[in-house]
Amino acid sequence: MKSKLTLVLFMIVSIAPWISFTSCLDDKPKTPTTEQQQKYQQNSVVIPEFNGNSAFEFCKKQVDFGPRVPNTKEHDACKAWLLETLTNFADTVITQNTIQTVYNKKWNLTNIVAQFNPHAENRVMLCAHWDSRPRSDEDSMKANFDKGIPGANDGASGVGVLLELARLLHSQKPDIGVDLVLFDGEDIGYSTDGDNFCIGSKYFAKNLPVPKPRYAILLDLVGDKEAQFLVEQTSMQSAFAVVDKVWALGKLYGKGEFVLQQGGAITDDHIPLIEAGIPTIDIIDMELVGNRSSNPRRRYWHTQYDTMENISPVTLSSVGTVLTHLLFNNPIVI
Repeated sequence: MKSKLTLVLFMIVSIAPWISFTSCLDDKPKTPTTEQQQKYQQNSVVIPEFNGNSAFEFCKKQVDFGPRVPNTKEHDACKAWLLETLTNFADTVITQNTIQTVYNKKWNLTNIVAQFNPHAENRVMLCAHWDSRPRSDEDSMKANFDKGIPGANDGASGVGVLLELARLLHSQKPDIGVDLVLFDGEDIGYSTDGDNFCIGSKYFAKNLPVPKPRYAILLDLVGDKEAQFLVEQTSMQSAFAVVDKVWALGKLYGKGEFVLQQGGAITDDHIPLIEAGIPTIDIIDMELVGNRSSNPRRRYWHTQYDTMENISPVTLSSVGTVLTHLLFNNPIVI
């Protein structure tokens, strides 16, 4: 998942919406007002309850296959399970296969799209990557360098949330169309080579197998038990209104994970979508990237310690609940 060299601190953001947005930032979380509660509870639709424990089990199931590195039997087995699971839930499932050459090696990649209300004109896209990094290049033990990472948070957490959403949408659909997209080949690149990350999403963006949505939301590193989702810079520039609503819902329904604070800019799967003309935001625990946390437990990015011990059903529930309320309560914000 993306080179740490691409993480930059906010300095000056020239766009007016960001200036307006940051003027209300505060170091202390605010309790949602009655007016805010009413604003997001006006819809008479009964919103289904997102189950964080179920999302956790979907996450664990992926990790149990082993590292989902492309061209491996673990990757193939997980792909078969993902397709079977999504076929049981979705109206339509599309696979997008491609062979991409990176570092003089051919990589067999598969993007997966699960559609709900496939004929609806207004659509929202939710995404995550399902592959595992083929090397543990941030691991303290050099012997682990060529081992694929377990990818509990970096990969499986976002997919786990989307699979639980798929289960909910199977039973109750919103008025809009929803496309759940699982990108392959996100984490192939070396840390100093940003061009060879996000291979699957780049192919997807150039060869869209579905109509463009109104906007997209990417999930990455969304399962840590002490997650902090700061506002990612490119997301603000691409889809200010989506960021505004998601973080407002996060304040209402999260457990403090959605922090209304300036973050940095990340190279991730949202970038190819933005370049293809799809407004996209990235919900990501940015402090993990580059292992910059002051908490030793949270320094497991791109190592063999990216395991289920770091994942919390509570965090998964917060993210999933925010997305569920977004989909069922006035989702067309742009």
